[in-house]
Amino acid sequence: MERDLLFSAQEPQNATSAGSNIPEYSVGAISSAIKRVLEGSFGRVRVRGEITEMKRYASGHIYLSLKDEGGKIAGVIWRGNASRLGMAPENGTEVIATGRISSYGERSSYQLIIERMEFAGEGAMLARIEALRVRLRDEGLFAPERKKPIPSLPHRVGVITSRSGAVLHDICTTIARRFPREILLWPVAVQGEGAAQQIAHAVKAMGQLPHPPDVLIVARGGGSLEDLMAFNDEAVVRAVAACPLPVISAVGHETDTTLVDYAADRRAPTPTAAAEMAVPVRSELVADLAHRAARLSSGLVGILQKQSLQLQAMAARMPDLPSLLDTARMRLDDRAQRLELALPGFVMRARARLGGAAFHLPAMETVLGQRHRLLEGQAGRLQAGWERFWQGCQMRLMRMPLQIGVIQGQCAVQRERLVGVARHLEAVSPRAVLERGYVLVQDAKGRPVTHAAALPQGGIVQLAFVDGARQAKLEPHEGGAGRSGIVPSTREKTTIASAQREDTQGELGL
Repeated sequence: MERDLLFSAQEPQNATSAGSNIPEYSVGAISSAIKRVLEGSFGRVRVRGEITEMKRYASGHIYLSLKDEGGKIAGVIWRGNASRLGMAPENGTEVIATGRISSYGERSSYQLIIERMEFAGEGAMLARIEALRVRLRDEGLFAPERKKPIPSLPHRVGVITSRSGAVLHDICTTIARRFPREILLWPVAVQGEGAAQQIAHAVKAMGQLPHPPDVLIVARGGGSLEDLMAFNDEAVVRAVAACPLPVISAVGHETDTTLVDYAADRRAPTPTAAAEMAVPVRSELVADLAHRAARLSSGLVGILQKQSLQLQAMAARMPDLPSLLDTARMRLDDRAQRLELALPGFVMRARARLGGAAFHLPAMETVLGQRHRLLEGQAGRLQAGWERFWQGCQMRLMRMPLQIGVIQGQCAVQRERLVGVARHLEAVSPRAVLERGYVLVQDAKGRPVTHAAALPQGGIVQLAFVDGARQAKLEPHEGGAGRSGIVPSTREKTTIASAQREDTQGELGL
């Protein structure tokens, strides 16, 4: 019966050989028959095994093999199914592949055309998640120093979650109840095909907005481990770790833990708790502000009361200023009255002391007579001493033998010394300079004038000649402005002219 089903669609190409009832078929016919049997007998199947020999080609097709302890089967994922696979296949991962069995006649092989793939149980998924966690931890993506602080009062809250579902409703109602803030939603698929790519893109795009939110919540409801696998994807974890915004993860229930929880800045057990972490309670803030304002007001009142008491105490210790002024004024009046009464008495007493001193002084004639007699005595003693000195000199000269040659020599030496000193004095004498035709110019106070600018125009100067002095007045020089000349006064001009005429007559008479 199976034989009839296998070859019913195609007759043998040649007649049966002599002496044998086994028909003869071509390779293509038998390959097509085998393909029909495989595809018709198995249909869609689920195969469990470990991925090995996986290769991804530029065309987008993925070729791999599934193996276990008993065998190995080849598999292929066409490009159209690769994006809807549900996971990223990797070598060494134990999976359950769903597809259909087909054969490839040109190579006489059969293969599994995979349409969907999932992890083979939670054990395999947990092992893969743990290996990824260790690798990302070693890279430093979960380091505490990378965590960013959550703002105390954000103006805008970003939410990445599914548009439908209770998660978004819980977050919105919690924020509206605690402190209404602007909510920026980026809807994504939280499970299934392409969920990881959408979440990673949403996290990156939120940080690149022109007006990004102050805090970002990545959330979804509870589910199985397979439902939460999108939040264990490496691309999602790296996007959360690199996000410039503070990120709060709220994935699943309190007992659920994903790799996004390690990379986020804060982890919330539920989406409602994430909303509570993002915004404070407005009523609590108002109450806290009121409490602080009351404490501040009471503190200021206490400080003012304390300062007022201190001011009152200091004012009580200070003396009364009007009474001080009155006392000082009375003391001043008393001193002035006493001064008026005491001044005449003081003058009278001073005059009395002066008269008593004058009475005790000797008379002027007596003092002068005493001084005169003292001077006469001193003059007599000086005259007697000088006479005795002169007589002694004469006696010594008379006793000394006189030598005319020695005396003449000493006189000649002293005469030559005196002549030299006289010549030196004549050389440095101002009179010698004046004899050479120079004139000494002095101002009205007798100070020498060395510069023309030292005296104003019209000033009076003294001209000292070798034979006398003349007075002159300064006038502007005819050669140009700024220079002054000495012009004798009218009387001096007459005297100088007369002198010049006398000199001329004398020269002519000679």
